[in-house]
Parts: sequence; C-alpha cells; structure tokens
Amino acid sequence: MWWIYALLSALFAALTAIFAKIGIKGVDTDLATAIRTVIILFLAWAIVFFKGTNHTITDLTKTNWTFLILSGCATGLSWICYFKALQLGEVSQVAPVDKLSVALAIVLAAIFLGETITIKTGIAALLIISGTFVLIF
Repeated sequence: MWWIYALLSALFAALTAIFAKIGIKGVDTDLATAIRTVIILFLAWAIVFFKGTNHTITDLTKTNWTFLILSGCATGLSWICYFKALQLGEVSQVAPVDKLSVALAIVLAAIFLGETITIKTGIAALLIISGTFVLIF
C-alpha cells in the first residue's frame, strides 16, 4: 500500500513543478513560496479536522515537536530553493536534479536511522546520482 502513496506523491510533485513554473512567471519566488505554503497549511489542517485526528496533538512528545519543526524548516528551505531554481532553469532539468534528494535520503537514512543499503538500493542511488551529474554537466 505504501507504494501507491509514493506514486501519488511523485505525480503531485511532477504537477507541482509544472504548476509552479507557470505560476512564478514574473513573481518573486519567496512570495510564491509563501502563498503556496498558506494553501498547504489550510489543506493539511482541513484533512486533520476532517479525519478527526486534531485531538491527538496533545500526544506529541518533545522529540516529535523538535523533529517536526526541523522537518518543516528543511521543507521550507527546500521549497524556496526549488522555486528559485525553477525560475532560473528548465523544469526538465530542475525537477530531476531535485530528485537527488532520493539518493541523499538513502545515504542519510543509513547514517542516522541505521537503515540497511541493499545492493539494489545502492545501485539505484548511484544511478540517481549519475543521472543528476549528467543533467548538470
């Protein structure tokens, strides 16, 4: 079941690149990121209230809060850089290079979370890294 959500995530990420490229034409990318963030904020909270899980916020630990805040900061910085890259470059170049995050996540998950890198996963990460360098240079 996880892979269905992963594929949907990839689809929405692809649409994000296309919609963003059109939407940022002649616009400050930081302003565009701020507008996008407000939309996401409303959408995320609407889903939480619709599902009725808003009451579980009191169950969050200090660790949960710390790493969710750090994740939010990383996401925000990623979006700011992504929108600027989209404004300066082609979607066909920026979006794939942005996906270098997949290979970086594999390596960081092994380092910080103790996840195992299998031969298959290692080869996939190396192919992503190689493809990224082909696009850049």
